[in-house]
Amino acid sequence: MQLSPRLRLVILIVSTGLIAGGSLGWYRASRAERGSDAMGADLARAGIDPGKRAAFEELVRAYILEHPEILPQAMDRLQARDNAERLKPVRQALETPFPGAVLGNPAGTITMVEFTDFACSYCRGSVADINALIVANPQLKVVVRELPIIAPESEPAARMALAAAAQGKFGAYHAAMFAGPRPDSASITAAAASAGVDLTAAQAFMKRADVGQEIEHNLAYARQLGISGTPAFAIGGQIIAGAVGREKLQQAVDAARTS
Repeated sequence: MQLSPRLRLVILIVSTGLIAGGSLGWYRASRAERGSDAMGADLARAGIDPGKRAAFEELVRAYILEHPEILPQAMDRLQARDNAERLKPVRQALETPFPGAVLGNPAGTITMVEFTDFACSYCRGSVADINALIVANPQLKVVVRELPIIAPESEPAARMALAAAAQGKFGAYHAAMFAGPRPDSASITAAAASAGVDLTAAQAFMKRADVGQEIEHNLAYARQLGISGTPAFAIGGQIIAGAVGREKLQQAVDAARTS
């Protein structure tokens, strides 16, 4: 079945609506959600007589059955749209770091938020990718959100990171923790010492209410954005889950730069 590019786009939009509706009622499910007038406008813009909806519904059904590969495309488009909608109300707050908890250029014009846990092996594996990304993009600011969800030792490691941030030692501590053993009392202390953190001041800082509030805020952000593991990234209107590698992160940086 050969269709024009414009008609293929309309079918892709319709299939996105079908996925959102969670129904095999095909076009009717999407039409019920969006309204008859909106769907009629879609058809009219594509040069299709809105009065021939029934025939178009059957065409859509036949095309999707013949080309099921468009369903992942529709799902990707739907996911991207939903991510952008979830990010929009919290983006400004999300991109405002806990003072000092930043990698890269603190005054950078492109902001990437990273949710991380020092007990996460995938986060550890992503350190080199983030470092390379920072070198390749001088205007990149990486706001680090501590998300201690993996192990009991994750939270004291995260609290020490915020204490290190308050002393201007965040980057050094962050690097030392991921370069050393998994978090425990000894490794946290060793990483802080190697980063030049004043341990006495840090121990007091870790108990502050605003440190606990920061961690609770990060957990709340993760829930709101549908993030259930680490690492996870938010940049521009995108949410990226997992250790996806430098290339995909660079693509997100490029998209944010041009948006």
